[in-house]
Amino acid sequence: MIVGADRATPPPRRRDAQRNWELLVAAAHEVFTEQGLDAPLDVIARRAGVGNATLYRHFPTRAALIDAVFRDQLTDTMAVGERVRDASDAWSGLNEYLAVVFATLAADRGTNDLMTTHVRGVGVLDDVHEHNRRTVDHLLGRGRDEGTVRPDITTEDVLFALAALGRAVPALTAATTPDAWRRPLALFLDSLRPPKTSIVHAPPLPGTALTAAQLGDVLEELGPHRVARG
Repeated sequence: MIVGADRATPPPRRRDAQRNWELLVAAAHEVFTEQGLDAPLDVIARRAGVGNATLYRHFPTRAALIDAVFRDQLTDTMAVGERVRDASDAWSGLNEYLAVVFATLAADRGTNDLMTTHVRGVGVLDDVHEHNRRTVDHLLGRGRDEGTVRPDITTEDVLFALAALGRAVPALTAATTPDAWRRPLALFLDSLRPPKTSIVHAPPLPGTALTAAQLGDVLEELGPHRVARG
């Protein structure tokens, strides 16, 4: 059962109010994707073609708007977590799960902001963080029992490293290719292996290594004073 799936459904809205709600959610998704979760709310209202008062009537807080925009996407991630817990072996389950998570992190900056930081008041985010922790903890435990995960690794070790690596994904993909995250993720996963199995029979790393120029571009994307495009 997915945590948070039984939350109360909001009452139906009038047709014009429903239309405004949908316009605001669509506009917010676009703006959050482009600018991240700290994008100005008045920019979202203008793109939706409504006034600020209409935005705040539907979404009195930024957290409420974020929840509406990302709820379905984050719930889908939790569904994948439910499925991979029963994978035939823990290592393949962990690889599949993290590939889905990182593809989600690479999709847009808003989702990445949401999943690699903490935003208070977003109910579905609390759910997905807890669900993610249980999924990773379960797969690591199975992996230790199966001898495919080093015995001294903790769930918190992995979650911290994933958050740090995931935070860099939008900059990496913006400066290189959309699936460039696969290579650093493969390197990270290899570090979870017991020493005797981490190198022997390891498959080739996916993708190509960064050039010096590409690394410079990535670091510029990560910088605090990145120049806005367009």
